[in-house]
Amino acid sequence: MKVVISNKHKKELFVALFQTLKNCSTLVNVKFKKEVLHIQGMDKSHICLFNVNIQKNWFDEYEVEEDTHICIDTTIFHMIISSKNEGLSIVIRTETEDNLNVDLLSLEHSKGEFNKYFKIPLADFDYEELEVPTVEYDAEFSISSKQICDIVSQMIMFGNDINIKCSEEKIDLITDGVTGEMLVNIPIEDLNEYSILEGEVINLNYSLSYINKMCLTNKLSNEIYFYISAECPMKIVYDLGDSSSIVFYIAPKMSD
Repeated sequence: MKVVISNKHKKELFVALFQTLKNCSTLVNVKFKKEVLHIQGMDKSHICLFNVNIQKNWFDEYEVEEDTHICIDTTIFHMIISSKNEGLSIVIRTETEDNLNVDLLSLEHSKGEFNKYFKIPLADFDYEELEVPTVEYDAEFSISSKQICDIVSQMIMFGNDINIKCSEEKIDLITDGVTGEMLVNIPIEDLNEYSILEGEVINLNYSLSYINKMCLTNKLSNEIYFYISAECPMKIVYDLGDSSSIVFYIAPKMSD
């Protein structure tokens, strides 16, 4: 198995992806399938599920002759790939069943760019893959990733939970705690996309700390898509391009 990422933008996306995943889970199972790289996992509290699918054509090179399943430490892996210089390509390959090789290579042999070679011991972690059903959501909207990241980073200073209220006219985001209360009113016309069932009003609470982990960076995508219903977990989607994405699912908090 050998996977290469040389495109500057794709390298930044790949680093940002694992920056986000390492805040959700220390260990992840990575499946290099013949046509797609697939990652699924949960945080240790089983509140947040993440599902990553990166298509073969997303990479500069993708050579997988047979499905390869490995488990890696996300912190170590992120530390390695984030140490790349602009002119270095990320090369991921396997030579043995016990280790993953990660090379940061100057494929064009640029002067002053030194190749780096890393070997990571693979972890033993049992994870049972979950089948995520396709559901219809009551409300769907997309918003600038920078805007929502800024909002969430401010709200986390005021409370532990976020109350999301959606109507046909607006979306309100509310949090409160011992330090005070913060309300953000988002007019529908300011959203990139928005739809809600006619006459529907949605009023749900979620863990703000988990949403903060999911919206930690705006480097994954210019927009974030939110899908909300009372009957199922909220879905948060980053479009990585080339039919590839990272999707988070987070269950609503029960009212006291």
